[in-house]
Amino acid sequence: MAVQSKTTHLLILPLLLISSLTTALLALTEQQELDRISSLLGQPPVTFSQFSGYVTVNEKHGRALFYWLTEATTTPDKKPLVLWLNGGPGCSSVAYGASEEIGPFRINRTGSSLYMNKYSWNREANILFLESPAGVGFSYTNTSSNLKDSGDKRTAQDALVFVIRWMSRFPQYKYREFYIAGESYAGHYVPQLAKKIHDYNKAYPRPFINLKGFIVGNAVTDSYYDSIGTIAFWWTHSMISDQTYRAILDNCNFTDDTTSKKCDDAVNYAIYHEFGNIDPYSIYTPSCVQLPNSTMRLKNTLFRRRVSGYDPCTENYAEKYYNRPEVQEAMHANVTGIPYKWTACSNVLNRNWKDSESSMLPIYKELIAAGLRIWVFRNISRCSGGERCQIT
Repeated sequence: MAVQSKTTHLLILPLLLISSLTTALLALTEQQELDRISSLLGQPPVTFSQFSGYVTVNEKHGRALFYWLTEATTTPDKKPLVLWLNGGPGCSSVAYGASEEIGPFRINRTGSSLYMNKYSWNREANILFLESPAGVGFSYTNTSSNLKDSGDKRTAQDALVFVIRWMSRFPQYKYREFYIAGESYAGHYVPQLAKKIHDYNKAYPRPFINLKGFIVGNAVTDSYYDSIGTIAFWWTHSMISDQTYRAILDNCNFTDDTTSKKCDDAVNYAIYHEFGNIDPYSIYTPSCVQLPNSTMRLKNTLFRRRVSGYDPCTENYAEKYYNRPEVQEAMHANVTGIPYKWTACSNVLNRNWKDSESSMLPIYKELIAAGLRIWVFRNISRCSGGERCQIT
């Protein structure tokens, strides 16, 4: 009897383990289905799957980050995963990355329907858009002080927790080739998160976050060189006078975050008195003007033929579209009733940023030595509005 009992126990134990694993996988599948987007308002028919929702990254403070996954249009199970981050700090990846830059959809001028972007990156990869940090877009915190004490370090840590927990929800992406991409102030977010993941992976012989490299465009990289390059760009493109250019160089210290009244006065004079009506993020294209009846039009319609396909008012369309209750319901967004409207950028976060490393170059050096693939690109014709876009 003792032998039979032991044998029975040995047979039952694996069955119990298999049963527990099956239950866990079923639970994960159910969570994925809860996050599935069946269709968005005014969306054209698509062949790829979409998911969106929240991942809690800090229970104590109630921080939860909002994501939107647009899977690859063909063979998504064989394509890499790319996490996309927009910068600011405080700007939304849903507004810019998904709706203006690399996402599958563009928003029509009415702010009530979508059309396809034929250059979408999800033709080649599964794209995971993340609104980061908490307080950006639909991402939220239950601790209001978090909106005024965000910074590079906490943003990177929360993003690491997000990736770990998101892959637990979507285990089919574990061990998949994984890249991080972004632009503007995500020139900090992307390499900082890459380093976090690289350090995290050192504890595992075969890490499930299969980080291969990262991509940054128009990236904030080094305070000194970015600042010098930006001022030189303004001057060489006749946006500021010789006198203002010299005043900025003589009075501004670009080696650290300290400033002076003379520096502030020189920079403010350039922006508020010499720029005129030029959009510094896209100097050769028209700017968007808000009319009294809340409609938008191009400031100079003569530009429309020259810059076919470019519309400077897209941010306005996004804010109208993503504040629609039916859109939020379809995306499983704003489930807690955030006490403010969805906006493309958060001025509160931007004004109160608490830490910002002066240079990303040491991280680049470390990760290049570790064998990560890194692609840095510049697009001097257009950066997302509202962000710290440095042009060199």
